[in-house]
Amino acid sequence: MAARSSVRLVDLDPAQLRPLLAEALGVYVAAMHYPPGTVQQRSPMWMEHMLRADWHSVGAFDDERLVGITYGYHGASGQWWHDEVRRGLTGVDPAVAARWLDDYFELTELHVHPDWQGRGTGVAMLRRLLSTVDAPRVLLSTPEGPTRALRLYRRLGFTDLLRQYRFAGDPRPFAVLGRDLPL
Repeated sequence: MAARSSVRLVDLDPAQLRPLLAEALGVYVAAMHYPPGTVQQRSPMWMEHMLRADWHSVGAFDDERLVGITYGYHGASGQWWHDEVRRGLTGVDPAVAARWLDDYFELTELHVHPDWQGRGTGVAMLRRLLSTVDAPRVLLSTPEGPTRALRLYRRLGFTDLLRQYRFAGDPRPFAVLGRDLPL
C-alpha cells in the first residue's frame, strides 16, 4: 500500500457532524469490528449526545473522506455512563467516585478507520479534542485486552479507575480510565 498524506483535523459542531453521521458511524463499525447493523442502532444515541452540555467533536479527513472521529461532553448525574461508573467506583471507594465524577469531560468515542490506525491519527484527534475542554479531568471506558486503544491511553498518562468492569447490558469487560487535564 502506498504511503498516504497526513490527515486534516477539523473541529465539528453538531450541524457539521449530522450530514457525516453515517460515514462517522462507518468508521466506528470498522474500527470496533461491529456488524453493519450497528450503524442504525447507534445513530439515535450519537444524535442525542450532540445535545449534551459542552459537546465537542473532531474529525480526521484524508482529502474529503472521514477516517477518524472523536467526541465527548461534560459528564453529569443522570447520564447512563456516569451513573454506571458511579455505581462501580462507589463499590470500590466512595471518595474516589466523588473526586473523579464531580466535574469531568467524558471521552465518549474515539475511533480511527483500520487503514489509518498506527499512524498517530488517534493521538492527534485526542490532543485536539481535549485542548478545547474546560474540565479538570477526562474519563473514558474501553474494552479490556491488549488493544491499540488501551496502549494509546496508557502512553498519554491515563490511569485505571476500574478494571474488568461490566456495564449493565454488555457482557464484555471494560477498563474505566481517567486523567487530569490538561493533557
